[in-house]
Amino acid sequence: MDFLLSLIGYAVGLGNIWRFPYLCYRSGGGAFLIPYVFFMLVCGMPLFFMEIAYGQFASLSPVTIWSISPLFKGVGYGMVIISGIVCIYYNIIIAWTLYYLFVSMQSILPWSNCDNDWNTEQCALSGSMNSTVSNYSTDGNFSSFMLNSTLMASNVSKVPPSQEFWQRQVLQLTEGIENLGGIRYELLGCLALAWVIVFLCLCKGVQSSGKVVYVTATFPYLVLIILLVRGVTLPGAMDGLRFYLIPDWDKLFTLKVWGDAAVQIFYSMGMAWGGLITMSSYNRFNNNVYRDAIMVPLMNCGTSIFAGLVIFSILGFMAKETGVDISEVATQGPGLAFVAYPAAISRLPISPLWAILFFLMLLTVGLDTQFGMFETMTSAFVDEFPQFLRNKKLIFTVGMCLVEFVLGIPCIMQGGVYILQIMDWYASSFSLMLMSLAECVAIAWVYGADRFYKDIELMIGYQPCIWWKICWKFITPVIILSIWIFSVASLEPVSYKDYQYPTWAIGFGWALSLVSFLPLPVLAIYQIYHEEGPLLQRIIHLSKPASNWGPALQKHREEYLATLEPRQRPTFTPVTAPIYLPTTIPTICEKSAAPFPEEVTLLSSRENISGPDSKC
Repeated sequence: MDFLLSLIGYAVGLGNIWRFPYLCYRSGGGAFLIPYVFFMLVCGMPLFFMEIAYGQFASLSPVTIWSISPLFKGVGYGMVIISGIVCIYYNIIIAWTLYYLFVSMQSILPWSNCDNDWNTEQCALSGSMNSTVSNYSTDGNFSSFMLNSTLMASNVSKVPPSQEFWQRQVLQLTEGIENLGGIRYELLGCLALAWVIVFLCLCKGVQSSGKVVYVTATFPYLVLIILLVRGVTLPGAMDGLRFYLIPDWDKLFTLKVWGDAAVQIFYSMGMAWGGLITMSSYNRFNNNVYRDAIMVPLMNCGTSIFAGLVIFSILGFMAKETGVDISEVATQGPGLAFVAYPAAISRLPISPLWAILFFLMLLTVGLDTQFGMFETMTSAFVDEFPQFLRNKKLIFTVGMCLVEFVLGIPCIMQGGVYILQIMDWYASSFSLMLMSLAECVAIAWVYGADRFYKDIELMIGYQPCIWWKICWKFITPVIILSIWIFSVASLEPVSYKDYQYPTWAIGFGWALSLVSFLPLPVLAIYQIYHEEGPLLQRIIHLSKPASNWGPALQKHREEYLATLEPRQRPTFTPVTAPIYLPTTIPTICEKSAAPFPEEVTLLSSRENISGPDSKC
């Protein structure tokens, strides 16, 4: 149950709440579900199944696990780099959420009126005058909106208090990235608190986070149910739900709708970030990974659809209250979480209560994903350098939290949102898809889908249907490549609302994009260079599993070796895949059982330990 909840918490992120509902509305309502479910079946589920089966079989983290085919070890480092970069700005969003949560704990929400120090003469409550919406833009994963109201007696532009609170009080936004301004010390404190929470929940690894997810993975669903019950009872809610769900079949025949559905599946389920491999590596060897691979993606899809009901019931109410069309208040990203939805909440009775519930939900959803990404980093380094870090993981975790905290400080300066936008725009876009493609090729073609099927059979007692093998070898790689081409073709230079970034900032973004992909070719070339023999022979050797590849426990390893053909048996060890001499040790690898009584031989590239964080 710990693993299942951890997977659900990791896969269900902020994008399910603030991006999917908007995409569904914009892309034809209920018609959008057709391409969405299609890509989930042919791309999302197969990759999800591959990664959690891969991690569970070897009980290794994303870097060390590439003893399956050492030539592709750079994929593991790329996953860790992506998770590390995203961890930096993901905790910024959590810090914003904490700030909103704290300021919601008062009788009057600070963004509900225009009587505050940060308000300007342009501030006006929605619904008090003729209102129109303009200046709406979609910026990649982020978008914002400004509700401009026009006085009947003049043409003075007006903005709602929630917009001014976000820009003038929370961010204190500067005019561009060239002027970052000063540090927002309130946000600095919230960022520090966010990292303290992450540390406390992960200080003992999955032993501590496995208990936390009982709250963080289930609480959002409780809040969503409460908000939905309240939302559907509001005037205008049904209008919002109709906009969200009624199919527009004409849009089903546009390329952009299919492209958006594919990209959303790709990012919403957490493939190629390393988190799925990391969490599944803590599983019992015989856990029914096939069942989990079906349940979690379906839960992910259902959560996205359900969150849309919650969001659009409230936005329908807001549209009716302000007298504008629902299409003019529908938005995504921080524009939804920190401007539109708070504005709608402020019009509800007992508004502080609903605000607290909403931001608590965002907090728990964000933390679940953050746990998975951060544990990916720490486990990867500890497993790769066990002789230095295995007995010092607590200190290493503190150090990583401090490093990530310091790297996040520029993002909580007054112009920090411009940096965050660059990171979100470029950090994981192209490289993430290429990592998935390389992973799919390495396992399905180089290692062999048939051989991988035998590994799965060894774990669960039977082979899955042939559908997954067909997807891994043919359908999924083609779709990943198509998504990558679509993303490259449709990508525009980074922007934030009307602000256009300078050339050097765009160059910085491309550097972020490349830094996570470079380990793949660089490490491959490095290993080929240090291997002996003719070039082709080096590549063939490095493509084969290392001698330490296989299950961690000796009893499972013997079963695995018995399934191999003579030509598949390990005969060499690449220079980059160190093997520690077999040592007889006690293990608690199968955590859900009583402490394992038998002694086993550890053959994977880990230092031998016995402790609560051991994955064997």
